[in-house]
Amino acid sequence: MSHHFHPTSLREYDIRGIVGQTLGEPDAYAIGRGFATLVRRGGGTRVAVGYDGRESSPILEKALIRGLNESGVDVTRIGLGPTPMLYYAEAELEVDGGIMITGSHNPADYNGFKMVMFGNAFFGEDIQTLGVMASEGDWEAGSGTVGEADIMDLYVDRLLRNFDGGAFRIGWDAGNGAAGPVVEKLTALLPGEHHLLFTDVDARFPNHHPDPTEEKNLADLKALVAANNLDFGIAFDGDGDRIGAVDGEGRVVWGDQLLAVLAEPVLADVPGATIIADVKASQALYDRVSELGGKPLMWKTGHSLIKSKMKETGAPLAGEMSGHIFFAHDYYGFDDGLYAAVRLIRAVTQLGGSLTALRSAMPDMVNTPEMRFQVDESRKFPVIEEVLGRLEASGATVDRTDGARVNTDDGWWLLRASNTQDVLVARAEAKDREGLDRLVGQIDEQLALSGLERGPQAGH
Repeated sequence: MSHHFHPTSLREYDIRGIVGQTLGEPDAYAIGRGFATLVRRGGGTRVAVGYDGRESSPILEKALIRGLNESGVDVTRIGLGPTPMLYYAEAELEVDGGIMITGSHNPADYNGFKMVMFGNAFFGEDIQTLGVMASEGDWEAGSGTVGEADIMDLYVDRLLRNFDGGAFRIGWDAGNGAAGPVVEKLTALLPGEHHLLFTDVDARFPNHHPDPTEEKNLADLKALVAANNLDFGIAFDGDGDRIGAVDGEGRVVWGDQLLAVLAEPVLADVPGATIIADVKASQALYDRVSELGGKPLMWKTGHSLIKSKMKETGAPLAGEMSGHIFFAHDYYGFDDGLYAAVRLIRAVTQLGGSLTALRSAMPDMVNTPEMRFQVDESRKFPVIEEVLGRLEASGATVDRTDGARVNTDDGWWLLRASNTQDVLVARAEAKDREGLDRLVGQIDEQLALSGLERGPQAGH
């Protein structure tokens, strides 16, 4: 017996596809068989399984569990909830791995799988291995049991452990994603006054797309904060592993700006610690970490890559521009939007009580949104190499951690290949509009030299 996955579904950090087209029950079953086989070969016996609010999740869960059981692994079902609740289960329950069925912030017809095994992110080569095992039918056989664990209340208690934050008036937008029920339980236990939006789980996302990194999706939260004169607002993505925020004036506090706020109490507690951010983060963040006595470390974009780098460096905190925030300080090191929200309340309390004032004190930079352009898959990485070659030959200041990040007197620009799509991603940041235009001009010039034109393609 063997199985072939759709070539687009096995991605760098997870498995994801359009249900009924590139992803379905046979895939879920094959993932279960392969994952269970690897767990058993590593000496493990039990796996936790959770799922998000998508219509296809229960069907995929059933097929996944059947696959896990038929390769001899026992399953603990934790039910519907955010991805970090599954990570929490994997860290706290007697299990050897965890699988979350989630389409994250993708459109409603998508779904997918995020995995952890023996306490580590399961990605890259690991995911390709599942594909090879499936095509060869290289699976252990056996039979396993299925049990349930009701952990949502334990998870909420864990989010609030050591809580020392003040009472604020906060708006929360769960975007009809899987974090809603946890947001309801969490805010009931927090001090202050809480105004909730879209905490009912609805697979169709009837109000707005659950992706807080796109400013248009924060319109409802901004309106809520303005109408009720709230201190600030917090939003989550579809599966709760990413956070977005707005201050009391409705200004977005982006991922790297949140990280600058969150880093301050951590560095007060762990002086000189390494703080990791991805290559898309503002220079202002790296400068701020240095100012606070920390060691800023720029690393590759991608939640699995960041988690691995944190383990290697012992960093207590890391973050990505996309709103993935990872706390190893008093926590487990995985990305958890809900825990980041709790830590934000605690940090704002410690730093004077106003997120609006903290946001106002940050240097004003002008930057582009993420610019994306289609490129043939075969040209994706070669173009980046060509650009790096030309830049280094010209004596430019280049960081090649993940693509090309170039510093100039105006600011910086970035060009990198997406790990998950056939696109190149660019971003630029400067102190003023003229500087930004010069930086974008440099990006255009490099693309043209490699035979590409920057098309009008924006967004995700």
